[in-house]
Amino acid sequence: MESARDLLISLARRYAFGDVGALASGVVEKAGDIEAACEFGQRLLSLDAEDFAAEARAVPSDLRRRARACTMPQTPREQPRGALESLRPAYGLLLEVIAVRWHRRELSPMVAAIHIASEYLPLLAFEPVLGNAGDPARWPEGLTAPDSRFGVIGDRECDHTKAEQSAVNRTLRVAGEPAEGWRAYFDRQHSQVAGALATCVADCRSPCTAMDWVRADRRDDLALRAGVALAFAETPLVRLRHAAPVGHGFGVPSPEEVTEAWERSRTILAKNEVGAEASGDDGFPLPGLPALFSAVAGAPVTPSTLLTDISRHLVRLLQS
Repeated sequence: MESARDLLISLARRYAFGDVGALASGVVEKAGDIEAACEFGQRLLSLDAEDFAAEARAVPSDLRRRARACTMPQTPREQPRGALESLRPAYGLLLEVIAVRWHRRELSPMVAAIHIASEYLPLLAFEPVLGNAGDPARWPEGLTAPDSRFGVIGDRECDHTKAEQSAVNRTLRVAGEPAEGWRAYFDRQHSQVAGALATCVADCRSPCTAMDWVRADRRDDLALRAGVALAFAETPLVRLRHAAPVGHGFGVPSPEEVTEAWERSRTILAKNEVGAEASGDDGFPLPGLPALFSAVAGAPVTPSTLLTDISRHLVRLLQS
């Protein structure tokens, strides 16, 4: 029995939450708290965070509070606003997930986490000027100022794609929709709004008044950071997600391919002072990625310790 318990402890320290949860009842008499903590940790590791903090009653409140800060509210008026208040906690979790997946050599979900980070990175750039992380209930009125093409479907002068125009049009009214519509919007369209915002401020060939609400003394800095966010989405590292059909059982990149793609990405990004932040070596599995996210955010973004603390909590439960 003790050797089996020691095995579970070793698995918990390797963040194998799913395995520990599946095996715990055969080793520990009262495994309910362990199974709840494992489900909680596995949802975080899988970035499947919908409603998990509310369900994990057996998990310490501090862990649930930190996890809730990384989630999107499930209704238009839900409080607190979680990742719509600030994306920095969510990006800290993303960095920790990327590091854990790298050390476990689970490269498919690692590349998927990088892809998620690339989709919402423009909102991290906009957070300092918005005062939130792109909350549809709190968009500035200036986005729809006179002569703004923001959210106007079919406007040929607008550089947004048809999908982006549709998403932007929806984001301006989704806060008034029922909870089901709110959730559907976040499932399908919010990441497109992130890219559309970055295009407005950094890459529009025919600017309208949509960005006039941004103070003139902050516009160049925002454009630079948002432009780097757009560039990151087109790097060889992120394109691994498109080139390899992750989850189909073939085409999974090797550690060497990931490393090589990141090195090429760093070279591409190093064309300005924000992108050049990725060039340093900070000990992260993809050196410089936390520094790049921090530079885009205009604020420190470091890997969280949430998964590590869940692992330690599990070890204590198993040892007691």
